[in-house]
Amino acid sequence: QVLLVESGGGLVQAGGSLRLSCAASGRTLNNYIMGWFRQAPGKEREFVVALRWGTGSTDYADSVKGRFTISRDNAKSTVYLQMNSLKAEDTAVYYCAARPYYSQAYGYWGQGTQVTVSS
Repeated sequence: QVLLVESGGGLVQAGGSLRLSCAASGRTLNNYIMGWFRQAPGKEREFVVALRWGTGSTDYADSVKGRFTISRDNAKSTVYLQMNSLKAEDTAVYYCAARPYYSQAYGYWGQGTQVTVSS
């Protein structure tokens, strides 16, 4: 089991920044891929970014490339999502997720944190 707890959401003006955190517990994360997803009202959940914990390799959705940055703190078993140049269309509930690197599906999810960008 991997327990994920997100924090850091809030209300920000367009052009501003927020940093989300996802604290993980329960397993060693070296063999896991950590992902951030988001779901806006009336829309399907969409992929934002993923990071392979053991190697640090990353994969970003085109919509956030150059604006969002994922990082990790090994000592804290925490993954961060730094979001800059926020746009109104970034408004969503953001979810942290985890899966073993050999698995296709994310089996562990956090509770979500609301990000609202006012225009």
